[in-house]
Amino acid sequence: MGIDKGVSVAVISMFLLSIASISAAYRPGDIVPMSKMGQYHSSRTVWHDMIGRHCPIFAVSREVLIPIPKPTGYTGADPYKISFQVGREKFLIPWLYIINRKSSEVPMIDVHLRYSGSDLLGVTAKVVDMPHHYLDIHPDIHKQFWDPQHWPKHVLVTYTWEERSEIDVTSGFYVLFGSGLLLSFILSVYVLQSSRDKIARFVRETVAESSIPGGVVEKME
Repeated sequence: MGIDKGVSVAVISMFLLSIASISAAYRPGDIVPMSKMGQYHSSRTVWHDMIGRHCPIFAVSREVLIPIPKPTGYTGADPYKISFQVGREKFLIPWLYIINRKSSEVPMIDVHLRYSGSDLLGVTAKVVDMPHHYLDIHPDIHKQFWDPQHWPKHVLVTYTWEERSEIDVTSGFYVLFGSGLLLSFILSVYVLQSSRDKIARFVRETVAESSIPGGVVEKME
């Protein structure tokens, strides 16, 4: 009876895990949650969730302008850096220097996201110079970025998506092999339990027959 419960628990666990994986999947057009943290000197902010219009959109390459609030105790003498966490998986983008990065150009953050099917596989990012053609279209960004009195600053972020092939022979083999082992284990437990039940019933019937007196058996015949 205990083994039957164990088998039931294993099956239910597999079902719940499959539901969880489905609920964690992304669909094209879904907002991929993102949060950011800033640091100036030794003062570091907590993680702040970014609003939807500043976040990546799953499988959709696009550009957004994100606001950079004035850091606490900012004097302009030292660089200001930010870090990001991307997706429900919380992929970490290490510190990116945004202000006072020893460049005369307005910075732009280039974010590269990799996905396969409905899964976010990873994220990388780097700071590059904002293209001049964008500055020609939006000249105020350059002026406001270098104005020490103007806050918040705005930084252009480009989200570029790269689709990876869903066919992974090695991973597929391991998944198939693991699933086969699990199913074999469940089947073995079921067969073992059935065999034990049959043996126990056979023993009970044998003991019951051997305990019947001979006279009674002859009379029954």
